[in-house]
Amino acid sequence: MLYHPDYITAREILLDAAAPVETERLDLTQSGGRILAQDLIAAENIPAFDRSPYDGYAFRAADTMTATREQPVMLRVLEEIPAGAVPTLPVTEGTASKILTGAPIPEGTDAVIKFEDTVFTADTVTLSSPAKSGQNIVRAGEDVRKGQLLARRGDIIDPGLAGTLASQGIAAPTVYRRPKVGILSTGSELVEASDPLGPGKIYNANRHTLETALNRMGYDCIYLGTAGDCVEDICALIRHGLAECDVIVSTGGVSVGNYDLTPVAMERSGITLLFRGVDMKPGMACAYGSCGGKLICALSGNPASALINFYAVALPALRKIAGYRDPVPQPIQVTLADRFGKKSPKLRFLRGTLVLRDGTVRMTLPADQGNVILSSTIGCNVMAIVPAGSGPVEAGTVLEGLLL
Repeated sequence: MLYHPDYITAREILLDAAAPVETERLDLTQSGGRILAQDLIAAENIPAFDRSPYDGYAFRAADTMTATREQPVMLRVLEEIPAGAVPTLPVTEGTASKILTGAPIPEGTDAVIKFEDTVFTADTVTLSSPAKSGQNIVRAGEDVRKGQLLARRGDIIDPGLAGTLASQGIAAPTVYRRPKVGILSTGSELVEASDPLGPGKIYNANRHTLETALNRMGYDCIYLGTAGDCVEDICALIRHGLAECDVIVSTGGVSVGNYDLTPVAMERSGITLLFRGVDMKPGMACAYGSCGGKLICALSGNPASALINFYAVALPALRKIAGYRDPVPQPIQVTLADRFGKKSPKLRFLRGTLVLRDGTVRMTLPADQGNVILSSTIGCNVMAIVPAGSGPVEAGTVLEGLLL
């Protein structure tokens, strides 16, 4: 077991211990936001045939080579081709077919013109300028080519991918099932938000903070309950979580005080501790372990510390468990809009919000970055990393950041 690794090392230890959950076939109508568990190779061209992008007329470009406003060319209309229909007559010299958006291009045709650029009757269409071969024709495979790699295992099914799956006739893609994450709280001082608040008690904010973060990212949360400062009570909830869930995330009891009993309970429950503490601020206090291929992420009872450690250390492993192909979020560069006046002997995570000012995206900082200040995470969508050993950081400084 390691003590206080840096956050990159801690993250890698967890990633090595994590494995994706099982897969399932799911109706496409219910697959939005799920993680694809198959490579998607195009089985068909999209579109499958040459088609018209407009309501207009299909004809031979060669028939319009001499067309001018003074000497227009008149073509005889053979038939009307609506979308979903199939042309029945080939277009030959001096003829054209009326065609609607999305309809197949008839044989012999190599150009299309919009209705509004012509003069037409029920039987004829007149053009007053020459057309080019290939004009206004959407070719077969212009969107997708047969055999093309469209998506890879581990990609999230967003609107574009959902539509692409449908365009390939995939009505039930193979996806990773939603991981079940057990939420466990510890601390004799905790009461639920729905209960009366007695003397010396505090409401259990961590439960709802983590549940909301996990639900937004597509995990199914199971609340395992709250244990007081008693090893056996914590063990009972851990054992229940190991039986029912893919991952356990707990809060509280991971520091070094007399009532910090979570690591002891983890070991008594058969969990192998991977490391205790991470060399970062906030979020240093934590304990991570594994048991039977399942991760246990024990975070600080301080709300902001727990949330920052969750995003920085635990989340990549949770994304791997969910099936993400790239579980580690890509770092970005952020420009501070505000000065941060404290020194940072340890690597420090600043939480904030990206805003657009004067054409530049900048990161604004809440007034207080303290470990227990949960309200400063409201609206937070980015964290910036201040290197260890830094002094106060001035506005305009560019730092590495993580989007949340």
